[in-house]
Amino acid sequence: MKSEAAKTPAATRPKAAKTVPAGQTRTPARKDDAGAPRSAAQPAAARRPAPAPAPAPVPIAVKKNPRLANNWKTKAPDQLTDEEVIAMPDGEYMNETQLAFFRLKLVGLKNDILANADQTTENLREETVVVPDPADRATIEEEHALELRTRDRERKLLKKIEQSIARIDAGDYGYCDETGEPIGVPRLLARPTATLSLEAQQRRELKQKMFGD
Repeated sequence: MKSEAAKTPAATRPKAAKTVPAGQTRTPARKDDAGAPRSAAQPAAARRPAPAPAPAPVPIAVKKNPRLANNWKTKAPDQLTDEEVIAMPDGEYMNETQLAFFRLKLVGLKNDILANADQTTENLREETVVVPDPADRATIEEEHALELRTRDRERKLLKKIEQSIARIDAGDYGYCDETGEPIGVPRLLARPTATLSLEAQQRRELKQKMFGD
């Protein structure tokens, strides 16, 4: 006499569950974004896109006006505009006219800083009256501290200005201290006391950020 299990068709029999060895667990199959099965052994680098590289620094790009290229030949240095100096041919870089132009710019900055310092001294001398209100007194002291910090930054800038004027006298102005390459008129117009080219300055800042020097 056949057993009941033998009479049951194979198609209707329940499938036996697969046994998992002790100490192991079954990991369900994962799917990628498209819905296709993905192997659990697939490395993370293959599943995750690489981060985009940081954009490279963009150098200073200034468009020259060819109509102004020869104005420096007929104008005095104190009559030239920034656009006319930028338009000068590359072969005339740091000629006598450009050096005189930047000397005037540096001297003007120096005179402005000295005038601000004199004004600060006068303001501090006039505002020595004792204010009874603590809130007003705190406000005045904060304003004085801010003004003194500003003057301290200008004092450091004044030293750089004097060094730049000395570089003009020595014929070294406008050239990078590290590479000897031209710093460029646009950069000098933005920062007349610059002693490094844009690339050298970026390398120094990166080094300071990495090593703290």
